[in-house]
Amino acid sequence: MLLQYIQKALTKAQYKLLDDGTWFAEVPGFEGVWANAPTVEGCRQDLMEVMEEWLILKIRDRDPIPKIEGVNLEFKEERAA
Repeated sequence: MLLQYIQKALTKAQYKLLDDGTWFAEVPGFEGVWANAPTVEGCRQDLMEVMEEWLILKIRDRDPIPKIEGVNLEFKEERAA
């Protein structure tokens, strides 16, 4: 489920070639999810790792996670028996 979510989020990524020749990418609506690398593929790979880490922190902190293209990462508390 996480991989599917990350892949859908990355389809929204916006890439830009910077003046210094490196690539910058971010995913709109995901504050703090951005990457910068010498190649576009390296930037995409870094962006995927950042998205994964961002999601892990959101899950750990029980912060809301945006729904994206029908994929909703919603976690429910289990009640103790």
